[in-house]
Amino acid sequence: MRRNPRAGARKSGGFRLEVFTDDELREIHLATLEVLSETGVFVEDDEALQIFADAGADIDHKRRVVRLPAHIVEDAIRSAPPKVVMYGRDPAHDVVLEDGRVGFTNFGEGIQVVDPYTGELHESLKQDVADCTRIIDALPEIDVVERPLGAHDVPPDTAALHNAEAILSNTTKHATIGPLSGFCARKMIDMAAAIVGGHDQLRKRPIVSFLTCPVSPLKLVADACRIIIEGVRGGVPVNVLSMAMAGGSSPVSLAGTLVSHNAEVLAGITLAQLTVKGAPVIYGSSTTAMDLRFASASVGSPECAMIGAGVACLARFYLLPSWVAGA
Repeated sequence: MRRNPRAGARKSGGFRLEVFTDDELREIHLATLEVLSETGVFVEDDEALQIFADAGADIDHKRRVVRLPAHIVEDAIRSAPPKVVMYGRDPAHDVVLEDGRVGFTNFGEGIQVVDPYTGELHESLKQDVADCTRIIDALPEIDVVERPLGAHDVPPDTAALHNAEAILSNTTKHATIGPLSGFCARKMIDMAAAIVGGHDQLRKRPIVSFLTCPVSPLKLVADACRIIIEGVRGGVPVNVLSMAMAGGSSPVSLAGTLVSHNAEVLAGITLAQLTVKGAPVIYGSSTTAMDLRFASASVGSPECAMIGAGVACLARFYLLPSWVAGA
C-alpha cells in the first residue's frame, strides 16, 4: 500500500499554505448550514427526495427543494470516514487518501487527440482512451487514473461504459470515472466486480470510484443523485465534485463561491451518508472563476489556485479526503 508524503508535515521545516484560520473556516461552515437550511437545494430524483424526507429534512415537493437542518448535515459529516483507500488492480498501487497526504492524477476529459504518428488532430476514440490509459499507468508520478479522454466513436448513452472498459482493461492502478447515469454506475460496478472476483471482493477492494457533479447553483440533478446512491450501495467511493464558476454560476466573490460550493458538496455527501452511513466519500472541487471575456472556466488562473487551497482547508476542517482540480 502506498502512502504519499504528508503536505505541510514539519520535520525539518517546510512550506505550508493556510488560507483560512479555524475561525474563518467555522464562519464558512455556519454560512453553508444557513444556505442548506434556509435556501435549500433542488433535488431532481424521487428516491433521493424520499431519502432526505425520511431523515427529517423539510421538503417542498412542488418545487423539489430540500431544506436540510444543520444536525442532519453535521451528522453526515461525522459519519463519513476520514480515510479512503484507492485500491489498484495491483496492490502495489493502492493509494491512501487522508489528512495532509498529497497525490496526483491526470486531468480529464479530453475531447481531441493529436495522432503521435501523423500529427493529425481528431476527435478522441475508444482506442485513444485505452492508449492514453496505458501511458498513465506507466507514469510513476501519477497515483490513480482519471478518465483521460472520452470515446466519440461509440453511442453517447453508453459512452461511459466504453470508457470504463478501455480504462479498466489497461491499468493496474485505481480508476476514477464519471458514470454519467445511474444505469452506467450499476454496470460499471458489475464490470469492476467481474475483474476482482465478485461484488463481495469489490466491497473489500474497490478498484474503481465514481465522480459526479452537482449543477451550480445548488442543484442535485437526477443523474448526480443516482450515481451517489448506486455508488455507495455498491461499495465504491463517491467523489462529489462541484464545478461552480465565480461570476457565472456562483457569487463573484471567492468567499461567496466557497459557501455555494461547500453547500453543493455537503448536500451530495449528506445524501451518500443517509443512503449508506459510513460510506466512503471524497470532497471534490473543480470550482474556479469565470473568464468574463469568453464566458469560460479559467482553470489555470490564480483564482483557481486560491479556491483550490480554500477547498483543501475546508475538507481538512471536516476530516474528509479531498480531490482538487487545477492546472
